Amino acid sequence: MQKRYMFLLAVAFAAVIGLLSSIFIVTETQKALVLQFGRVVAVHENPGLAFKIPVIQQVVYYDDRIIGLDTSKLEVTPLDDRRLVVDAFATYRVDSPVQLREATGTGGLTAASNRLDNILRANIRQVLGSVSSNDILSVDRAKLMLRIRDAVSREATAVGLQIIDVRLKRTDLPTQNLEATFARMRAEREREAADQIARGEEAAQRVRAQSDRTVVELESDARKNADIARGEADARRNAIFAKAFGSDPEFFAFYRSLSAYEQALKAGNSTMVLAPDSEFFNYLKSDKPAPK
Repeated sequence: MQKRYMFLLAVAFAAVIGLLSSIFIVTETQKALVLQFGRVVAVHENPGLAFKIPVIQQVVYYDDRIIGLDTSKLEVTPLDDRRLVVDAFATYRVDSPVQLREATGTGGLTAASNRLDNILRANIRQVLGSVSSNDILSVDRAKLMLRIRDAVSREATAVGLQIIDVRLKRTDLPTQNLEATFARMRAEREREAADQIARGEEAAQRVRAQSDRTVVELESDARKNADIARGEADARRNAIFAKAFGSDPEFFAFYRSLSAYEQALKAGNSTMVLAPDSEFFNYLKSDKPAPK
């Protein structure tokens, strides 16, 4: 009786173990394949409980979330032979775990990521090599990324992967070309600066020449107006003198003598050699008018 009880207990324990080993859980972030002797016999893409035959069948899980892939720096040569270093990344997810299993075997997502990296690098070289570097560095780069994504998607489908997006993170010149590029940029800026300085000097010379011409014209007009005013004043003065001489010749002679005394008898000019009967001192000798 005891042996029978132990046998039944062993059978129940084996049944429980067998039942537990035949149940597996698929979470929301997973897809599962049921393999029997290496061949896919069932696919579970929805979360929940599932069953398999213990020992004979095994379960392989694949991540169902969006996965990111960063490529290593890649050097490409556009049409203008201006080499560029490109840093890109892609996002993808497992679309068909059956195709993924057939394409990578036991390698799983690691092998799939390696194959996708090779596909992505090859298509980046092909697409960017068909355009110029200016197209890569301009706003047209978004169109180039779409071309790369579409090309990668066509090849990734065979691996069971769905490409979500492809982006070019950075596009730089190789390190050995940076100094030459910077030197060329500096030379270009210095040439532009020298050109602007030359234009400024030319403009300054034009302004100075115009200013000098304006000064000469203003001085010439001022001298002309001064000469005209001086000539008119002299004419008026001579007219006044002539009128005065005509109205009172004796007073005019007296005024002219006083003007001559004022000019001759200045400080430092008081020595004069004259004959005693010189007419110069007629108005100093007596109160009589000078003889006519």
